[in-house]
Amino acid sequence: MMDQLGRAERLRSERTPFVLATVVRAERPTSAKTGDRALVLPDGTLEGFVGGSCAASTVRAQALALLDSGESTLLRITPGADEGADASEGLVTVSNPCLSGGTLDLFLEAVIPPALIQVYGDGPIARALADVGTAAGYDLRPTADLDAPVIGDAAALVVATHGHNEEAILRAALDAGIPYIGLIASRKRGAAVTASIEGGDRVHSPAGLDIGARTAPEIALSLLAEILSLRPRAARRAVHETRHAAQEARHEEARHEESHHHCH
Repeated sequence: MMDQLGRAERLRSERTPFVLATVVRAERPTSAKTGDRALVLPDGTLEGFVGGSCAASTVRAQALALLDSGESTLLRITPGADEGADASEGLVTVSNPCLSGGTLDLFLEAVIPPALIQVYGDGPIARALADVGTAAGYDLRPTADLDAPVIGDAAALVVATHGHNEEAILRAALDAGIPYIGLIASRKRGAAVTASIEGGDRVHSPAGLDIGARTAPEIALSLLAEILSLRPRAARRAVHETRHAAQEARHEEARHEESHHHCH
Protein backbone atom coordinates (compact mmCIF):
# COMPACT_ATOMS: atom_id res chain seq x y z
CA MET A 1 0.00 0.00 0.00
CA MET A 2 2.77 2.40 0.92
CA ASP A 3 4.42 1.67 -2.43
CA GLN A 4 1.32 2.98 -4.24
CA LEU A 5 1.20 6.09 -2.06
CA GLY A 6 4.90 6.78 -2.60
CA ARG A 7 4.49 6.24 -6.31
CA ALA A 8 1.50 8.62 -6.28
CA GLU A 9 3.64 11.34 -4.72
CA ARG A 10 6.29 10.87 -7.40
CA LEU A 11 3.67 11.12 -10.12
CA ARG A 12 2.37 14.33 -8.56
CA SER A 13 5.85 15.85 -8.55
CA GLU A 14 6.30 14.86 -12.19
CA ARG A 15 2.93 16.39 -13.13
CA THR A 16 1.68 13.03 -14.43
CA PRO A 17 -2.11 12.57 -14.19
CA PHE A 18 -3.35 9.36 -12.62
CA VAL A 19 -6.28 7.78 -10.83
CA LEU A 20 -5.89 6.29 -7.37
CA ALA A 21 -8.34 3.42 -6.93
CA THR A 22 -9.01 2.29 -3.37
CA VAL A 23 -11.25 -0.59 -2.31
CA VAL A 24 -13.47 0.86 0.42
CA ARG A 25 -15.81 -2.13 0.76
CA ALA A 26 -15.56 -5.74 -0.33
CA GLU A 27 -18.55 -8.05 -0.03
CA ARG A 28 -17.37 -11.64 -0.30
CA PRO A 29 -16.64 -13.62 -2.32
CA THR A 30 -14.09 -11.26 -3.88
CA SER A 31 -10.34 -11.55 -4.29
CA ALA A 32 -9.79 -7.90 -3.32
CA LYS A 33 -9.95 -6.72 0.27
CA THR A 34 -10.82 -3.38 1.85
CA GLY A 35 -7.79 -1.12 1.63
CA ASP A 36 -6.33 -2.64 -1.55
CA ARG A 37 -5.14 0.05 -3.93
CA ALA A 38 -3.99 0.56 -7.49
CA LEU A 39 -2.85 3.41 -9.68
CA VAL A 40 -4.13 3.82 -13.23
CA LEU A 41 -1.92 5.83 -15.59
CA PRO A 42 -2.96 7.63 -18.80
CA ASP A 43 -1.63 4.78 -20.96
CA GLY A 44 -3.90 2.30 -19.17
CA THR A 45 -1.18 0.79 -16.98
CA LEU A 46 -2.60 -0.48 -13.67
CA GLU A 47 -0.12 -0.68 -10.82
CA GLY A 48 -1.32 -2.48 -7.70
CA PHE A 49 -4.23 -4.81 -6.98
CA VAL A 50 -7.98 -4.17 -6.83
CA GLY A 51 -9.26 -7.59 -7.83
CA GLY A 52 -9.04 -10.15 -10.63
CA SER A 53 -8.92 -9.51 -14.35
CA CYS A 54 -12.60 -8.58 -14.72
CA ALA A 55 -12.59 -6.12 -11.82
CA ALA A 56 -9.25 -4.68 -12.96
CA SER A 57 -10.50 -4.11 -16.51
CA THR A 58 -13.59 -2.34 -15.18
CA VAL A 59 -11.51 -0.10 -12.91
CA ARG A 60 -9.11 0.66 -15.75
CA ALA A 61 -11.85 1.66 -18.20
CA GLN A 62 -13.65 3.84 -15.66
CA ALA A 63 -10.40 5.46 -14.52
CA LEU A 64 -9.45 6.41 -18.07
CA ALA A 65 -12.85 8.07 -18.50
CA LEU A 66 -12.26 10.00 -15.27
CA LEU A 67 -8.87 11.22 -16.51
CA ASP A 68 -10.73 12.79 -19.43
CA SER A 69 -13.35 14.44 -17.24
CA GLY A 70 -11.14 15.29 -14.25
CA GLU A 71 -13.78 13.95 -11.86
CA SER A 72 -13.60 11.50 -8.98
CA THR A 73 -16.31 9.00 -8.19
CA LEU A 74 -17.42 6.02 -6.15
CA LEU A 75 -17.54 2.88 -8.29
CA ARG A 76 -19.59 -0.20 -7.43
CA ILE A 77 -18.87 -3.41 -9.32
CA THR A 78 -21.56 -6.00 -8.71
CA PRO A 79 -23.29 -8.84 -10.58
CA GLY A 80 -26.71 -8.22 -12.02
CA ALA A 81 -27.19 -4.53 -11.12
CA ASP A 82 -28.63 -1.79 -13.32
CA GLU A 83 -25.68 0.10 -14.75
CA GLY A 84 -25.38 3.78 -14.06
CA ALA A 85 -27.70 3.74 -11.05
CA ASP A 86 -27.20 6.73 -8.73
CA ALA A 87 -24.60 8.21 -11.09
CA SER A 88 -25.98 11.69 -10.42
CA GLU A 89 -25.22 11.22 -6.73
CA GLY A 90 -21.55 10.40 -7.27
CA LEU A 91 -21.99 6.61 -7.46
CA VAL A 92 -21.46 4.68 -10.68
CA THR A 93 -22.71 1.11 -10.62
CA VAL A 94 -21.33 -1.35 -13.16
CA SER A 95 -22.79 -4.80 -13.67
CA ASN A 96 -19.96 -7.31 -14.02
CA PRO A 97 -21.12 -10.94 -14.33
CA CYS A 98 -17.48 -12.06 -14.10
CA LEU A 99 -17.48 -11.49 -10.34
CA SER A 100 -18.03 -14.66 -8.36
CA GLY A 101 -21.05 -13.33 -6.53
CA GLY A 102 -19.38 -10.56 -4.54
CA THR A 103 -19.51 -6.76 -4.73
CA LEU A 104 -16.68 -4.25 -4.73
CA ASP A 105 -16.97 -0.56 -3.84
CA LEU A 106 -13.99 1.55 -4.86
CA PHE A 107 -13.22 5.23 -4.58
CA LEU A 108 -11.60 6.45 -7.79
CA GLU A 109 -9.72 9.68 -7.20
CA ALA A 110 -8.61 11.46 -10.37
CA VAL A 111 -5.42 13.42 -9.69
CA ILE A 112 -4.93 15.98 -12.43
CA PRO A 113 -2.00 18.41 -12.26
CA PRO A 114 -3.13 22.02 -11.94
CA ALA A 115 -2.84 24.08 -15.11
CA LEU A 116 0.68 25.45 -15.44
CA ILE A 117 1.16 29.13 -16.26
CA GLN A 118 4.63 30.35 -17.17
CA VAL A 119 5.30 34.04 -16.60
CA TYR A 120 8.30 35.92 -17.95
CA GLY A 121 9.27 39.10 -16.11
CA ASP A 122 9.74 40.34 -12.57
CA GLY A 123 7.74 43.56 -12.58
CA PRO A 124 4.63 44.34 -10.52
CA ILE A 125 2.22 42.64 -12.95
CA ALA A 126 4.32 39.48 -13.16
CA ARG A 127 4.57 39.30 -9.37
CA ALA A 128 0.85 39.97 -8.94
CA LEU A 129 0.02 37.26 -11.46
CA ALA A 130 2.16 34.78 -9.53
CA ASP A 131 0.37 35.67 -6.29
CA VAL A 132 -3.18 35.69 -7.66
CA GLY A 133 -2.64 32.61 -9.83
CA THR A 134 -1.20 30.58 -6.98
CA ALA A 135 -4.12 31.57 -4.76
CA ALA A 136 -6.49 30.41 -7.51
CA GLY A 137 -4.88 26.98 -7.59
CA TYR A 138 -2.74 27.29 -10.71
CA ASP A 139 0.84 26.06 -10.96
CA LEU A 140 2.60 29.39 -11.51
CA ARG A 141 6.16 29.33 -12.84
CA PRO A 142 7.48 32.91 -12.82
CA THR A 143 10.98 33.57 -14.14
CA ALA A 144 13.14 36.65 -14.42
CA ASP A 145 15.48 34.77 -16.77
CA LEU A 146 14.38 35.97 -20.19
CA ASP A 147 16.38 33.16 -21.83
CA ALA A 148 14.64 30.43 -19.82
CA PRO A 149 13.16 27.71 -22.06
CA VAL A 150 9.42 27.52 -22.61
CA ILE A 151 7.78 24.75 -20.59
CA GLY A 152 6.19 22.48 -23.16
CA ASP A 153 3.12 21.41 -21.17
CA ALA A 154 2.21 24.92 -20.02
CA ALA A 155 -1.46 25.78 -20.43
CA ALA A 156 -0.61 29.46 -20.70
CA LEU A 157 2.39 31.73 -21.06
CA VAL A 158 2.45 35.43 -20.27
CA VAL A 159 5.18 37.82 -21.35
CA ALA A 160 5.47 40.75 -18.96
CA THR A 161 9.02 41.85 -19.72
CA HIS A 162 8.12 45.39 -20.81
CA GLY A 163 9.93 45.34 -24.13
CA HIS A 164 12.79 43.01 -23.28
CA ASN A 165 13.23 39.88 -25.43
CA GLU A 166 9.51 39.74 -26.18
CA GLU A 167 9.72 38.55 -29.78
CA ALA A 168 12.05 35.65 -29.01
CA ILE A 169 9.89 34.41 -26.11
CA LEU A 170 6.70 34.73 -28.13
CA ARG A 171 8.19 32.84 -31.08
CA ALA A 172 9.30 30.03 -28.77
CA ALA A 173 5.83 29.87 -27.21
CA LEU A 174 4.17 29.76 -30.63
CA ASP A 175 6.55 27.02 -31.80
CA ALA A 176 5.75 25.02 -28.66
CA GLY A 177 2.01 25.28 -29.33
CA ILE A 178 1.16 26.82 -25.95
CA PRO A 179 -2.68 27.13 -25.87
CA TYR A 180 -2.78 30.65 -24.42
CA ILE A 181 -0.07 33.25 -25.06
CA GLY A 182 -0.46 36.73 -23.62
CA LEU A 183 1.63 39.86 -24.01
CA ILE A 184 1.49 42.68 -21.47
CA ALA A 185 1.72 45.81 -23.59
CA SER A 186 -0.30 48.76 -24.75
CA ARG A 187 -2.65 48.10 -27.64
CA LYS A 188 -0.41 50.02 -30.06
CA ARG A 189 2.89 48.44 -29.02
CA GLY A 190 1.34 44.98 -28.72
CA ALA A 191 0.00 45.23 -32.27
CA ALA A 192 3.45 46.20 -33.55
CA VAL A 193 5.16 43.32 -31.75
CA THR A 194 2.69 40.66 -32.83
CA ALA A 195 2.67 41.92 -36.42
CA SER A 196 6.41 41.26 -36.62
CA ILE A 197 6.03 37.59 -35.67
CA GLU A 198 4.74 34.76 -37.83
CA GLY A 199 1.57 33.50 -36.18
CA GLY A 200 1.41 36.61 -34.02
CA ASP A 201 -2.36 36.73 -34.41
CA ARG A 202 -2.49 33.92 -31.82
CA VAL A 203 -0.99 36.19 -29.19
CA HIS A 204 -3.47 37.94 -26.90
CA SER A 205 -2.50 41.58 -26.63
CA PRO A 206 -3.42 43.52 -24.65
CA ALA A 207 -3.63 40.38 -22.54
CA GLY A 208 -6.59 40.00 -20.20
CA LEU A 209 -10.32 40.65 -20.35
CA ASP A 210 -11.44 44.25 -20.52
CA ILE A 211 -12.79 44.67 -16.99
CA GLY A 212 -11.43 48.17 -16.46
CA ALA A 213 -8.36 46.86 -14.63
CA ARG A 214 -5.86 49.51 -13.52
CA THR A 215 -3.69 48.12 -10.73
CA ALA A 216 -1.27 45.20 -11.08
CA PRO A 217 -3.50 42.79 -9.09
CA GLU A 218 -6.53 43.82 -11.15
CA ILE A 219 -4.61 43.21 -14.39
CA ALA A 220 -3.52 39.83 -13.04
CA LEU A 221 -7.16 39.02 -12.28
CA SER A 222 -8.20 40.01 -15.82
CA LEU A 223 -5.48 37.75 -17.23
CA LEU A 224 -6.64 34.75 -15.22
CA ALA A 225 -10.22 35.47 -16.20
CA GLU A 226 -9.28 35.41 -19.88
CA ILE A 227 -7.27 32.19 -19.50
CA LEU A 228 -10.20 30.59 -17.68
CA SER A 229 -12.73 31.81 -20.25
CA LEU A 230 -10.77 30.12 -23.04
CA ARG A 231 -10.36 26.81 -21.21
CA PRO A 232 -11.75 23.91 -23.30
CA ARG A 233 -15.23 22.87 -22.21
CA ALA A 234 -15.73 19.86 -24.48
CA ALA A 235 -14.57 17.34 -21.90
CA ARG A 236 -16.91 18.71 -19.25
CA ARG A 237 -19.88 18.62 -21.66
CA ALA A 238 -19.14 15.02 -22.59
CA VAL A 239 -18.70 13.62 -19.08
CA HIS A 240 -22.04 11.82 -18.99
CA GLU A 241 -21.73 10.44 -22.53
CA THR A 242 -18.17 9.26 -21.96
CA ARG A 243 -19.11 7.50 -18.74
CA HIS A 244 -22.09 5.75 -20.34
CA ALA A 245 -20.02 4.57 -23.32
CA ALA A 246 -17.30 3.28 -21.02
CA GLN A 247 -19.85 1.32 -18.99
CA GLU A 248 -21.28 -0.30 -22.11
CA ALA A 249 -17.81 -1.30 -23.25
CA ARG A 250 -16.98 -2.78 -19.86
CA HIS A 251 -20.22 -4.79 -19.77
CA GLU A 252 -19.46 -6.27 -23.17
CA GLU A 253 -15.89 -7.09 -22.11
CA ALA A 254 -17.15 -8.79 -18.96
CA ARG A 255 -19.51 -11.02 -20.96
CA HIS A 256 -16.62 -11.89 -23.26
CA GLU A 257 -14.36 -12.73 -20.30
CA GLU A 258 -17.05 -14.93 -18.76
CA SER A 259 -17.59 -16.87 -21.96
CA HIS A 260 -13.89 -17.72 -22.10
CA HIS A 261 -13.71 -18.73 -18.42
CA HIS A 262 -11.06 -16.18 -17.59
CA CYS A 263 -12.82 -14.92 -14.48
CA HIS A 264 -11.15 -14.53 -11.07
